[in-house]
Amino acid sequence: MLNHDTDPGSRTPGTRTADGGTRVGRASDGGTPGQDSPGTEDLRELIATELIAARARTAALTDCVEEPDLTAQHSPLMSPLVWDLAHIGNQEELWLLRNVGGRDPMHPEIDPLYDAFEHPRAERPSLPLLPPHEARAYAHEVRGRVLDLLASSPLEGPPLLTDGFAFGMVAQHEQQHDETMLITHQLRQGPVALTAPAPPPAPADAAALPAEVLIPGGPFRMGTDTELWALDNERPSHELELADFLLDTTPVSNAAYQRFIADGGYQEPRWWTPEGWEHRTRAGLVAPLFWSREGGQWLRRRFGAVEPVPGDEPVLHVSWYEADAYARWAGRRLPTEAEWEKAARYDPVSGRSRRYPWGDQAPGPEHANLGQRHLRPAPVGSYPAGASPYGVRQLMGDVWEWTASDFRPYPGFRAWPYKEYSEVFFGPEYKVLRGGCFAVAPVACRGTFRNWDYPVRRQIFAGFRTARDPERR
Repeated sequence: MLNHDTDPGSRTPGTRTADGGTRVGRASDGGTPGQDSPGTEDLRELIATELIAARARTAALTDCVEEPDLTAQHSPLMSPLVWDLAHIGNQEELWLLRNVGGRDPMHPEIDPLYDAFEHPRAERPSLPLLPPHEARAYAHEVRGRVLDLLASSPLEGPPLLTDGFAFGMVAQHEQQHDETMLITHQLRQGPVALTAPAPPPAPADAAALPAEVLIPGGPFRMGTDTELWALDNERPSHELELADFLLDTTPVSNAAYQRFIADGGYQEPRWWTPEGWEHRTRAGLVAPLFWSREGGQWLRRRFGAVEPVPGDEPVLHVSWYEADAYARWAGRRLPTEAEWEKAARYDPVSGRSRRYPWGDQAPGPEHANLGQRHLRPAPVGSYPAGASPYGVRQLMGDVWEWTASDFRPYPGFRAWPYKEYSEVFFGPEYKVLRGGCFAVAPVACRGTFRNWDYPVRRQIFAGFRTARDPERR
């Protein structure tokens, strides 16, 4: 559950690219051979670069506010920022210094404080947490020892060490918590603390794009066996047979969602599932989270600033229930997880599944809105260079996209390196999200990546696109 408490995630190693991403040294699933896997020294350099980049982002998210904002709980849905800061260091110590390096615990007495499964978020402000200066010092000391360990590690042997898996797992874990901390910043009340340039305007052809594209049916290979640092829930690769379906070319926009609101979408039970209508009524939902109606226009609060809702951006901060209700109102449905992945990965020319919609190369700024480069989604229709072979745009970055699917294991699933990462969450309580968002680091975003959350969640950076079955004649 990327936007919630998880232990370390993973990502794919490879050679460093000029845009700050990575290029895998493996074939895509069902594809032709790729580059050779990186050599040990290249892999060591890559790991160090990713660890340092993640820590720089963590520092930016925690140095921009004063101590009271670090220790406060800005929402019962989120931890205090200082908890995330020390948790990052604690998990790094646990997995790398202890499990990989065989070192003795540095401060075993704090382990229970930063165990995500032992203390719900609502309880964490009452714990004897490390104050900010001690949390920073602890994480800094751990990182120094980890870099020393990395310099001498053979990056082969036991499974956790092979291909530097545990190091990549920890680098991704920190980026996942950076996304979580960015959500906390969005929930925080107070003056603006974070700034970033606006995304580029929509390309000239955005207004002329077709509303939907046909994704032909047929066999499709889902999941992965070749991403060296893929999470257990992305494995194994398996073949599916899908029927034809039509998918929105772009995510649903704020302007389109406003039409749903204006048409009484929040007042009409027939568009909602029984559980969704019960939640809508109980929670008093009338619009996406952070929206307000003033002077005849919709405004939104974004990282401390109040601004008019931009009609051309993908809608953001909607729950699965809201996304599903909109789709029903529009005479459509949410795509299944398999449909989403086929639209994002399948190349009808080669017949193979690619790493990303645009191919196998790592994400660059021309492909997708990732890495907190911007603090908002880009206009719908952006990033033509990142389109899938079918012409679907913005499948990666901008907003997480809700799917119709429950979070369940793939056939042949094996929990690794521990069952609490994915296995304990499988079931109908969670819905799958795909594609990443503007807050996701490139190293934590790929065509097989799976996120999941409760259908009521709205603080996450989630939107959606819709699908439908072809009309039968």
